[in-house]
Amino acid sequence: MFKVWKLYGLLLWSSSLLAQTVPGNIVCYEPASSQRYIGSPGLAMLPNGDYVASHDFFGPQSSEWQQATTRIYSSNDKGRTWRYLTEIHGAFWSSLFVHRGVLYLLGPDRHHGTVLIRKSTDGGMTWTQPTNRENGVLLTGEFHCAPMPVIEYNGRLWRPMETAHGPILQWGRRYGAMVMSAPADADLLDARSWQTSTPMLYDSTYNNGDFGGWLEGNFVVDRNGKMWDMLRVANTKSIDEKAAMVGISADGKTLDFDPAIGFIPFDGGSKKFVIRYDTVSDRYWTLVNAVKDKYRRQFPERNPSGFRNVLVLKSSKDLKSWQEVKVILEHEDVLNHGFQYVDWSFEGEDIIVLSRTAYFDGKANAHNNHDANYLTFHRVENFRKLKK
Repeated sequence: MFKVWKLYGLLLWSSSLLAQTVPGNIVCYEPASSQRYIGSPGLAMLPNGDYVASHDFFGPQSSEWQQATTRIYSSNDKGRTWRYLTEIHGAFWSSLFVHRGVLYLLGPDRHHGTVLIRKSTDGGMTWTQPTNRENGVLLTGEFHCAPMPVIEYNGRLWRPMETAHGPILQWGRRYGAMVMSAPADADLLDARSWQTSTPMLYDSTYNNGDFGGWLEGNFVVDRNGKMWDMLRVANTKSIDEKAAMVGISADGKTLDFDPAIGFIPFDGGSKKFVIRYDTVSDRYWTLVNAVKDKYRRQFPERNPSGFRNVLVLKSSKDLKSWQEVKVILEHEDVLNHGFQYVDWSFEGEDIIVLSRTAYFDGKANAHNNHDANYLTFHRVENFRKLKK
């Protein structure tokens, strides 16, 4: 069975009683048999209050390695119901964000692809088509990312990214942390508006040798005004998950990292997580796939990155010490159920969440807990008042 705490709304997507066991509001569904799995949830709120959601497809029957496809959806009733808008060809791992009232989509065109940016002035129905460096082609080569927040700070927009050029052409080890940035008032479709930092490459000696790579970084600013790229860490042996804090220079051109203190304890850090700062509570918040002891005892040999069946809300005053606030979603099946890669935002007293969800569909399980068959929307009400 599953456990859900204060999720918003009823399921309107399907009349099937079996399908209605899926928690939250279903944005879309893709059967596991298609071998096209739902990835990269992206969530944005338009100036009129409508929500826009995105996801891509990965898996053996997808086009992720050629020209990946991303689908766009919208909701005008606070996430209760969703409608399909369009499909974009040549978009993968992409972030949705609103800047100066305009909706943008930023990410590679495929798995380890060229970085593109598009904009929409009609709420996500139609998009510009990048063809050159003046209209959306930002970085050519091989790059990796996830739908991470694009943050405005000190007059610039900041977006972490990873180079995928090596030195070892294996997942994780090939990724070098880097940060893109552009003046906040610049033409974001013009590649000349953007700069990239020098990358911080993989080092096999990091984390006492238990280091499979870092990826999917968050741009965050600490209480002293220091900018950081706070990354997921792929550890290879220990059950103790970590996050990495890579420093960003004031001009955004260089990175620095101290391996002696740069890895911090972070339960859920071997899976993608998003960190945001809330001015009302004066705290940082995140949603993570924490590993509960009962599931670790059930699968003692399983790498911590393989546990995605629990989604936990956490907060911190200093980015380094994190406290569990509440379990938001949980399913007792580790192997075939997951609530992962969530994108989320603050909305008033609530947090709104978009999840790549692997779940039993009434007839069959998802392919596994990683290869999701649903995109689901959730609301965490009155999050600042929650108690563990």
